Amino acid sequence: MHDDVANESRFQERIDSGEKIEPRDWMPERFRHQLIRMISQHAHSEIVGMLPEGNWITRAPSLRRKMALLAKVQDEAGHGLYLYSAAETLGVSREDLIDQLLDGSAKYSSIFNYPTLTWADVGVIGWLVDGAAIVNQTMLAKSSYGPYARANLRICKEENFHKKQGFEIVATLAAGTTEQRSMVQDAVDRWWWPSLMMFGPHDNDSPNTAELMRWGVKRRSNDDLRQHFVNITIPQAKAVGITIPDPELRYNEESGDWEFGAIDWDEFYRVIKGNGPCNAERMKARRSAHDDGRWVREAAAAYASRDTVAAEE
Repeated sequence: MHDDVANESRFQERIDSGEKIEPRDWMPERFRHQLIRMISQHAHSEIVGMLPEGNWITRAPSLRRKMALLAKVQDEAGHGLYLYSAAETLGVSREDLIDQLLDGSAKYSSIFNYPTLTWADVGVIGWLVDGAAIVNQTMLAKSSYGPYARANLRICKEENFHKKQGFEIVATLAAGTTEQRSMVQDAVDRWWWPSLMMFGPHDNDSPNTAELMRWGVKRRSNDDLRQHFVNITIPQAKAVGITIPDPELRYNEESGDWEFGAIDWDEFYRVIKGNGPCNAERMKARRSAHDDGRWVREAAAAYASRDTVAAEE
């Protein structure tokens, strides 16, 4: 017991001094558990996040748009792989993590359970959803756990291109025909509030924020990150003539913040619990892809086993 107390004290001192914790370093089991939960949820979100936009690859309005969207979806797959690799450094297998996603015991971001109804949704996802992700991931790139911080550093560089791609689509549609402007405004109306929910519950209602901040896994709170996202996004909306669907939105001269209305947390928890517009569709697609790819995994395992046998002979 005394050793555990001493180890935890030294561990916290390292965190407080800004050191990175690496896989072979001593860490509390709760720290390991929280990281596995957080990193795996992030990884699952990247993989499931391929589905809403992958749906539009064959319907992109030009070859240029198709190529850019293909590259983006491919990037998301890569992000998932970086993150699964980071989680594996904590002693959990990738297979177990994926099984948890497929059996519903692991979560992914609620934002990916909303439908992409028009091409404008692809632009708005890039602008708002990836924009919110960048705000969060820039903070996580300074996380106290080395492998997670380094994975987010690379992810952020690629996500910045995704946001630029999305904003370009939004700006092009906003400057287009009446029908195009209406289409992009409708998409913003549908994605704005779910984007704010991406940062998680208010700080007072979040069961994990205080602990994660104490350990330096998170450097800023949910509400702080959400406010930062709103502050940088409203001027962008105004620049292209987009209206934010919030009648309570107003600028506070004293604080320098854009104040916004109440978030519908009932909707957030309803989607988290599996009752969103596309929860069943997303999980059906992931399970189908997993089953269809079984022969590839088995062939790769057999090939690796053959090489191991040959090396031992």
